[in-house]
Amino acid sequence: MNENLSAAPASAQRVLEVEHLTVRYSDATVFGRRPGRETVHDVSFYVNYGEIVGLVGESGCGKSTLSKAILGMIPARDMEGTVTHYTKRPQMVFQDPFSSLNPARTVGWILEEPLRIFGKYDPPERKRRVLDMLERVGLERDYVARRPRELSGGQRQRVAIALALIQRPRFIIADEPVSALDVTIQAQILDLLWELRRELDLSYLFISHDLNVVYSLCDRVLVMESGRIIESGPVEQVYDRPQHEYTQKLLASANYARED
Repeated sequence: MNENLSAAPASAQRVLEVEHLTVRYSDATVFGRRPGRETVHDVSFYVNYGEIVGLVGESGCGKSTLSKAILGMIPARDMEGTVTHYTKRPQMVFQDPFSSLNPARTVGWILEEPLRIFGKYDPPERKRRVLDMLERVGLERDYVARRPRELSGGQRQRVAIALALIQRPRFIIADEPVSALDVTIQAQILDLLWELRRELDLSYLFISHDLNVVYSLCDRVLVMESGRIIESGPVEQVYDRPQHEYTQKLLASANYARED
């Protein structure tokens, strides 16, 4: 994996560039390790500064594996190709906030821990930043004393978003961040992500199986099938004039119809 934390070239203004990325999990045997199944194949794409790029495809097509590879969560031995970050400390918002939050700790402790590890701020500044981030995600100050089990699903996802943002990254991968929520709460979280994009100058890779959500939120879309990007482009172009049969089937199953 190649990580470049310098500023993006002025002509490109990219926050992420993925080139010919393949993920092939290796299996341990008595004779050592041997290549296992390939879950991502020769994927190349980019995310520009300020963009929300959607990644869609059926469950099991490789979307989550791709996101983990981008953030270095997969062993280098199982990867080929390059991932170049032009921003520092990219983060992920996971589908299930309960599993990504320490159930034994309070919200305040959870949000302050990355700042403690970072080691740049004294305790009063850490606490100030925690309270500021809670306010930004729409939670009251007294939530610092609560534990994840005391929160609703939407509140937990707000805490998960705050945790991803507490070190002020500029690039976020959101992996199915609203799929476990009911429709009303989904809309609130999507509105929050949109507002945070503007307030904090964020760029997103937004992973979802819900094509209607992607259409309403994203600037461009990547369509993934069996570990490959088979179609990409501006959302309206891909949705209104899909070129690949698989994209056409996805749109049909989502009841998306072009208005003439």
